[in-house]
Amino acid sequence: MAEKVVTMGEIMLRLSTPGYSRFVQSQQFDVNYGGGEANVAVALSNYGFDSHFITKLPKHEIGQSAVNSLRRYGVRTDYIVRGGDRLGIYFLETGASQRASKVIYDRSHSAVTELGVDDLDWDDVFKGARWFHWTGITPALGKKAREALKAACIAAKKNGVTISSDLNYRAKLWTTQEAQSVMVPLMEYVDVCIANEEDAEKSLGFKAGTTNVESAELDEKGYFELARRLKEKFSFKSVAITLRESYSASRNGWSGLLHDDKDCKQPYRSKRYDVQIVDRVGGGDSFSSGLIYGLVTKTNSKEALEFAVAASCLKQTIPGDFNLVSVDEVEKLAKGSGSGRVER
Repeated sequence: MAEKVVTMGEIMLRLSTPGYSRFVQSQQFDVNYGGGEANVAVALSNYGFDSHFITKLPKHEIGQSAVNSLRRYGVRTDYIVRGGDRLGIYFLETGASQRASKVIYDRSHSAVTELGVDDLDWDDVFKGARWFHWTGITPALGKKAREALKAACIAAKKNGVTISSDLNYRAKLWTTQEAQSVMVPLMEYVDVCIANEEDAEKSLGFKAGTTNVESAELDEKGYFELARRLKEKFSFKSVAITLRESYSASRNGWSGLLHDDKDCKQPYRSKRYDVQIVDRVGGGDSFSSGLIYGLVTKTNSKEALEFAVAASCLKQTIPGDFNLVSVDEVEKLAKGSGSGRVER
């Protein structure tokens, strides 16, 4: 029987300029759907899990299109509450070389901000579940979303469900002071913390040494110490950190580290990939889903990390938010050279 996993958050309409065109020159947009926890739900469904997504969506046709985008990839939509007036939107201009990508949000007062504590039977949601995943984007959406998320965490813990959180700080949604006042207390429910250097600093107040991502300089010892400090402070079972070396919008170094109670009692850094980026949106979410899959199915947590990094490397070569890869494709990269030769 497939493992039941649950994610909770916002799915949005993504309107992106075709290719690498700019907002001011584009005459049309490509339409996709995506969002942190929705992206994780799709990937875990692709990996064979019984994947469920919690959100609230309008009853109109655009809301239904978002539902259909999840069902297309096998995500269960039983816990999607219908109501509210609008679906959140984000506009994406994909960068290239030294020109950075740009995102413009139009998500205020979207339906998910009205998701209430009493809209779902939380014990029923987590009955038989193995894992619950959320990101720092969800509590940033407002008071009702925070209350619903806390109710979900309490019910998940009550039902013996492992909880992971990708800190995912978004400066356009709240300040560092607001984030820390909300996120720090929520960490008591979290077993697996997933972050990058900005997330840890802005959401929890922990800085990663002298790292400067934009100059592609990583202080590995600083990251190792960050993982140790986070694990010690919040008693996480596992801390995973993504390591991005940003040479340009088109080329990044990509790896990760894991510190846990099993095989990575000393922080372990994964294989490093040199990624020629097609679309980096959803890269962190594909790492989270890969890590969840790995921690559930692998006997060795180092292998779980290598799976997560390989999965997220592949995602950044795929247009759209969703990571549309199979377990076999990820395993092949994790164990192989990654040369990208044509398969015949």
